[in-house]
Amino acid sequence: MSEPLKTTNHEVIRAWIEAREGRPAVVRTAGKGAVLRVDFGEHEEDLQPVEWEEFFAILDENELAFVHQDLTAEGLPSRFNEFVERG
Repeated sequence: MSEPLKTTNHEVIRAWIEAREGRPAVVRTAGKGAVLRVDFGEHEEDLQPVEWEEFFAILDENELAFVHQDLTAEGLPSRFNEFVERG
């Protein structure tokens, strides 16, 4: 199993998501906000696709970083990811 990695690099984030057949998505919140998510095609209520430009704008405006894991304990591509504060 690989250790979780933390990045703000848009190219790294996009490559990781696309390599796992994911797409950028959000869950809209009350008002103007949105929670970033990765859509792997599993049914999730309230999950809305967005363009990469909007996805990365939300990431940067909210000073978030992308935490991800490359491989599972079995050596397979991992889908583990989360968005955290950059600090």
